[in-house]
Amino acid sequence: MNWQLFSVISSIASTVLAGVLITIALVVGFDEIPHIMMAGIGGIILSFPIAFVLTKKIQTIGTSKESM
Repeated sequence: MNWQLFSVISSIASTVLAGVLITIALVVGFDEIPHIMMAGIGGIILSFPIAFVLTKKIQTIGTSKESM
């Protein structure tokens, strides 16, 4: 596994997911600090499996093009 690619994807995905979940929490009306923090932490935790899957997909795309 390409750990450099994984770290880049996970940093981007964690920022995006935390921001989206915090925005959703604020729009829905959960505007207290514990709710906002849980939304941010949930986005960070959720980003790691997504980054893992995306890294594997990108690696398979890269290896299939090299064999052509």
